[in-house]
Amino acid sequence: MIKIILKDGSVKEVESGSSVIEVAESLSSGLARAACAGLVNGERVDLRTKLNEDCNLEILTFNDKEGKWAFRHTASHILAQAVKRLYPDVKLAIGPAIEDGFYYDFDTDKPFSHEDFEKIEAEMKKIVKEKLPIERFELPREEAIKLMEVAGEPYKVELISDLPEGETISFYKQGEFVDLCAGPHLMTTKPVEAFKIMSVAGAYWRGNEKNKMLSRLYATAFAKKADLNEYLEKLEEAKKRDHRKLGKDLELFTLLDEGPGFPFFLPKGMELKNTLIDYWRQIHKKAGYVEVSTPIILNKQLWLRSGHWDHYRDNMYTTVIDDEDYAIKPMNCPGGMLVYKTKMHSYKDLPLRVGELGLVHRHELSGALHGLMRVRNFTQDDAHIFMLPEQIKDEIKGVVRLIDEVYKTFGFKYNIELSTMPEDHVGEIEAWEMATNGLKEAIEELGYDYEVNEGDGAFYGPKLDFKLEDSLGRTWQCGTIQLDFQLPERFELEYVGADGEKHRPVMIHRVVFGSIERFIGVITEHFAGAFPTWLAPVQVKVLPISDKYHDYARKVYDAIEEAGIKVEIDERAEKIGYKIREARNMRIPFILVVGAQEEADGTVNVRSRKGEEGAMKLENLIVRVQDEIKTKYNYLLDQQ
Repeated sequence: MIKIILKDGSVKEVESGSSVIEVAESLSSGLARAACAGLVNGERVDLRTKLNEDCNLEILTFNDKEGKWAFRHTASHILAQAVKRLYPDVKLAIGPAIEDGFYYDFDTDKPFSHEDFEKIEAEMKKIVKEKLPIERFELPREEAIKLMEVAGEPYKVELISDLPEGETISFYKQGEFVDLCAGPHLMTTKPVEAFKIMSVAGAYWRGNEKNKMLSRLYATAFAKKADLNEYLEKLEEAKKRDHRKLGKDLELFTLLDEGPGFPFFLPKGMELKNTLIDYWRQIHKKAGYVEVSTPIILNKQLWLRSGHWDHYRDNMYTTVIDDEDYAIKPMNCPGGMLVYKTKMHSYKDLPLRVGELGLVHRHELSGALHGLMRVRNFTQDDAHIFMLPEQIKDEIKGVVRLIDEVYKTFGFKYNIELSTMPEDHVGEIEAWEMATNGLKEAIEELGYDYEVNEGDGAFYGPKLDFKLEDSLGRTWQCGTIQLDFQLPERFELEYVGADGEKHRPVMIHRVVFGSIERFIGVITEHFAGAFPTWLAPVQVKVLPISDKYHDYARKVYDAIEEAGIKVEIDERAEKIGYKIREARNMRIPFILVVGAQEEADGTVNVRSRKGEEGAMKLENLIVRVQDEIKTKYNYLLDQQ
């Protein structure tokens, strides 16, 4: 007998050699039906895995991230099996699970089209109904290559050939279909009943543009049909909220062929952007930050010194000035180092919190560009905090509180990830461990939960990433806190300590919005373009019923403008119904209709996000709008 420690801490004794699925069955039939994979001592394993020694075991279901991965990876094999049944000459490449679904790459003479989706899905349903047992088997490397050669699968042969000699290769079989795979997978095809092929795209084999272009089918799968339907409904809603469409409809920004990836902000977009920047300055001044501005172009020697030239060169735009190499900054950090070095600092000056709204440029591949979400130039709301080693935790806590305040203002929930040292890093291991522990201890002392993202830190330090959840439940990575012992060393930053000696400060890099442009894209979709009053480019629109009431409409307009509210007036000779619809389509928070009755009573007829509110005294309306601006009222919070 062996002892199994379960997720809840309880201990269960089972016979040595029991499989993960057998343990699940001994716990409950419902758990066994829902089981997708196992987690043994922190390692994801197949349900068929035999347990031969004492261990920690977690039964993973679709509700777990790792379980969801196994479920969807099984769905990718069902997709591939269906394609092979329908199109036997197609060659298989790879088919992993990804965020929100899975994909499979195929080499086919005729790329798939949307017309093929229905036929493939119908075949997938047949495979599911067949309830095919899924079996794992292993072969020595040479036998594995031979198996795939006989099957006529050259991409699988290439993958196996790249593995070390002597390695045992695993496969999964369901009916007539066999695929090279490390697993894990479900026990049968039966549970995968809710799936949908979403799109088709081209993808180079192994991501190399010199290789053949394959046909990639993107799909998704859920444990329940109701969850799939809900997901598809959210996707439809997301299409309506696409910031690229709304950016055009609401006259916020445009992207032109003359500058792919370089957004043009229109007047209303600049109102929105400037409001965000004003808010940024307000909260940072309150938190004890000073603001600086550093040049966009600096010489190559600076970027060599910072490490960006060696680690980020392919993403940098360069030029030559007076026969010397220069680079347009992809990040604000090196300029921040030079600002610190303009004077000698005392320990009494620290912590020194220095913010910068810096315009940066990064070379992104044209295929990666996406509205404001992925651009080639953007304003990064950077800040660098220079501090004593003993101030690390308090400063990190201060940044976390600042980020929390901002995200709550917009109504975002968020998760935190701790990203650790990547393979491509600079500096000593000891410094990395100290930095990582500093971030970890600060976040734990604040009582926040977090996940560890191994190896995803910046090349100069570990970081905390803040993943926002918007009104559709989608996540966006925006805020970051990076602890850095490396750049202060590279730039020989110093301060005079209490002992009169020179010491090296520690530094935090951090952003709250991340990129102002990208954050505008995120909040545009989060609010579906209906920004809260304090953010709205136009907060009030005055609509006279006819030209008889233009004078009164002008008085209303002047009073609202004098109160510091962003207001427009529509004096066109259009029907009032048309004007109201147009103002609603522009997502204006307050629409004021004025005619004979309103002029006689000194009122305005109000249409707001609450609906048609009727007549209201103008002075009361002004106070209400001012209050929503001052308090940064967020109507979405009332709906939660």
